[in-house]
Amino acid sequence: MLSINGMLGEGGGQILRTSLALSLVTGNPFIIKEIRAGRKKPGLMRQHLTCVNAAVKVGNAKAEGANIGSQSLKFEPRAITPGKYNFAIGTAGSCTLVLQAILPALLVADGPSEVILEGGTHNPFAPPFDFLDQTFLRLINEMGPTVSASLIRPGFYPAGGGKIKVEITPSPLGEIDLTQRGEILNKTAKAFVANLPENIAAREIKIVKKLLGWEDCEIVNIPYSHGPGNVLTLSVESENLTEVFTGFGVKGVTAEKVAKRCVGQVKSYLAADAPVGKHLADQLLIPLAMAGGGTFITQPPSRHTMTNIEVVKQFLDLNINCAEIDERRWQISVEK
Repeated sequence: MLSINGMLGEGGGQILRTSLALSLVTGNPFIIKEIRAGRKKPGLMRQHLTCVNAAVKVGNAKAEGANIGSQSLKFEPRAITPGKYNFAIGTAGSCTLVLQAILPALLVADGPSEVILEGGTHNPFAPPFDFLDQTFLRLINEMGPTVSASLIRPGFYPAGGGKIKVEITPSPLGEIDLTQRGEILNKTAKAFVANLPENIAAREIKIVKKLLGWEDCEIVNIPYSHGPGNVLTLSVESENLTEVFTGFGVKGVTAEKVAKRCVGQVKSYLAADAPVGKHLADQLLIPLAMAGGGTFITQPPSRHTMTNIEVVKQFLDLNINCAEIDERRWQISVEK
């Protein structure tokens, strides 16, 4: 049984999610201690417990220590079971992070699956639905499986109440090469507001137009959200992938500042001439590891990415090489 150190690297919830995902895929049981030791509130929060419970159902697994606040967990998978699942977090915890724990297994299951997730769909510090739909799943589909996601109802922090549906037709994963971004085809901006003045979105769009010169900009007013929310998404569609950058409205932070921060992410990405952004680099590691190979060029890897690499290597006998090309670009390669 593998022993995972929850204090590894940045010491966050990604260590748990990656461990659950790869335990299901490989069939290797594990024990993790010091869960989320690097966080202000260590141990399992409701979102993380939902990840564990979802993995238990999908993998017919046994779990010891699956309780709110628990800082250790023993997880023993049996067999991946495709089917229809519905997992409700019960808070504004991220639906997309829960999906991270079970999607890899369902990609290689012996039948199709449908997963409905309820909670937050647009959360700070988590991949928003737009990134999942436009960026990550498009690349997964290029690797072999067919996965589609639909946003039934958005859920913003702190009210939650969001709902997404993910449909999965599994297939063995093939290698992918993302060393070239290709020609940029479209640049689009969308500013979403829910139960908030539309002027907030208009001010964000004004900054985008001023600082980036983009013209394909849209204000989206969402009338059916459970609570207030504001999200700005900036999408860069290239020949080989689409990257999505997100700014989240926060009480006490002006719309202009939200937009400027998001614009800064885009400018950094475009200046690097690297196809894969920092957050996508985290997400690609597991599917490439499952495929047994692949290469991508990204911006300088975050501590989050380096931590994820270390966890992947504990479950799979692979070489994951990180090499600096220049001050703005790194190449990450997965090899058997």
